[in-house]
Amino acid sequence: MSCLDCSCLRGTPVKSISQDKESSSSLYSHWAGELPQYWIPPVPGGHEMPVRSTEAASYELQEELGKGFSNLTTIYLARHTPSGTLVTARITDLESCSDEHLRVLQNELAMSPFFRHPNILTFWKVFTSGTCLWVICPFMAYGSATTLLKTYYPEGMNEALISNILYGALKGLNYLHHNGYIHRNVKGSHILISEDGMVYLSGLDLLYSLVRRGEKAKVAFDFPNFSTSMLPWFSPELLRQDLYGYNVKSDIYSLGITACELATGRVPFMDMHRTQMLLQKLKCPPHSPLYSNTFPHEESPLKISRSGVDSGIGESVVAASMTQTLTSEKLRTPSPKTFSLALQNFVELCLQQDPELRPSAGALLSHDFFKTVRQQTPGSMFQLLPPLVQHRKQHSVGPSLVNWNKHSTSLHEHKEWAFE
Repeated sequence: MSCLDCSCLRGTPVKSISQDKESSSSLYSHWAGELPQYWIPPVPGGHEMPVRSTEAASYELQEELGKGFSNLTTIYLARHTPSGTLVTARITDLESCSDEHLRVLQNELAMSPFFRHPNILTFWKVFTSGTCLWVICPFMAYGSATTLLKTYYPEGMNEALISNILYGALKGLNYLHHNGYIHRNVKGSHILISEDGMVYLSGLDLLYSLVRRGEKAKVAFDFPNFSTSMLPWFSPELLRQDLYGYNVKSDIYSLGITACELATGRVPFMDMHRTQMLLQKLKCPPHSPLYSNTFPHEESPLKISRSGVDSGIGESVVAASMTQTLTSEKLRTPSPKTFSLALQNFVELCLQQDPELRPSAGALLSHDFFKTVRQQTPGSMFQLLPPLVQHRKQHSVGPSLVNWNKHSTSLHEHKEWAFE
């Protein structure tokens, strides 16, 4: 029985899913008959794997860091007791997962071992304890970019820090895109930052491969049941869900929204009614969310039907919420910050409504916004981050949270870091 058969994980202990035997050579030979010539075998990089234990008793849970995966997964700071190494433990109760959730988990666990890139988060160990799935990852001392934003930069980060964070995420995206994958989950909470100032792209649970039967498709038509919390980051073509489909350029749009998120401290479209947000992304002339995250308040491009009858694009649904939304001071007040021409141009390119007009991830790596970053040595971002001593005081690690056993299903909840 395959240990990736998640439908069997609910009540059946399985062996560890280990990466020890995976290498770039074994990967390439395994997929040689399926992947086209543009396949790039993964390159060595990222964290080494000092943790090899596949028993829950080997990990002492220190503190709950947050929730993820529709609140089905709890993320803990844990200590690997044999080595003393701090790790992140993602624990998911499989009995609480629907068949769709299990399919998503299966996809993530099947794909993750194949990736070897210094900007892609690595799974060190995957195993089950009772009905819970454990995923052991390197501990990211600064958490996610969203955590950093909310804790230290509520009005937005400085551009030097933004460029370093986005450059690392963009290199990870470029690697995925070259290998035929669409991330479909790019946002600040899925960009993690380690103790030494390295950036890692996570959130691979919605990853989609364009490679089918040895050929790379030009577009994807897979539209899973996305969480509504993801909608502000989604591209127009992904929201449209039509016969034209979408491709890797959808990730570029999400990266542009993430840039606005880090620069302003707000997520564009987040305060909008979902139908209104959809209409703006699909129908409105583009404008920069760096300075406004609602309709240009001179005139709403949405014409309300006086009869109250829906014309077919959701007008009557939006009408009831238009007055409150458009008079909201929070939405009408532009950001007091000013931004460099390089950042404004970067965002404008990423948020082009036509995906063909958006640059590729590889092309964006040479954008002027990253000129300084390209001249730096790896880990230089560490100098831009808050002192780790100060950060640890903000997120103090107390005594052991719980001694795990396979019968434990209810743990103390402490939502602090953003991972969803």
